[in-house]
Amino acid sequence: MSLVTEIEKYLKKLFGNRDVIEVQRNELAEFFNCVPSQINYVLSTRFTPAHGYLVESRRGGGGYVRIIKLSWNVIPQYFLKELSEDVRPGISQQDAEGVLKRLFEDELITNREYNILKAIMDRDTLALNLPERDMIRARIMQALFTTLCRDDF
Repeated sequence: MSLVTEIEKYLKKLFGNRDVIEVQRNELAEFFNCVPSQINYVLSTRFTPAHGYLVESRRGGGGYVRIIKLSWNVIPQYFLKELSEDVRPGISQQDAEGVLKRLFEDELITNREYNILKAIMDRDTLALNLPERDMIRARIMQALFTTLCRDDF
């Protein structure tokens, strides 16, 4: 397992039943025997709004990193609308899979739906050149968000 994945799993485990965690970047880097920039990389790639998280940080002696797990259940329509706007004009496969993973973790889609959507959005399925591939993936994501916001089924 890569260091990035280990750090991601560790941080997600810290959440438990909470929606917010605070960690010291330097302490986390020391714990994983890495440089703080590796922690920054994990935060900027695995804990983004597209993945359902907000990261706040304060630098300095008493600095911290606060990671907020966004709740799909409290404000799904608003947040999904915002996400829909964020994916324009395109979204990478990695970011799309992050969104799908979070939707699955929060039980808005089933495991089967997660895997079907992941297969549909795979770069091998969308056998187009960039940026068209990311644009098509974004349109699929926008259709997904619109469908999730519907109350009639």
